Amino acid sequence: MKITLDTKSLLLGFLGAGLMFTAISFKNERGPLIGRYRTEVNANNMVVILDTESGDYIIAPALQEGGKATWFKGEFDKTFIAAIDNKR
Repeated sequence: MKITLDTKSLLLGFLGAGLMFTAISFKNERGPLIGRYRTEVNANNMVVILDTESGDYIIAPALQEGGKATWFKGEFDKTFIAAIDNKR
């Protein structure tokens, strides 16, 4: 069995391989988030404000009706390493 490659088939093969590499190399990722601070409020009215650059955060546990907020500060890395809950 004799296999021959002509220039048209060779060029088509290289273009197909290049297209496959290009399609695989694209990343489906979002751009950088705008803003340094992220705020989350859950269903129990607990508030968490996170500084995305330093990892510092403050937490306000759920408020009672007409109550005053008590804020707790912490650093994400230290809290994660110590495995402690900062909501005293």
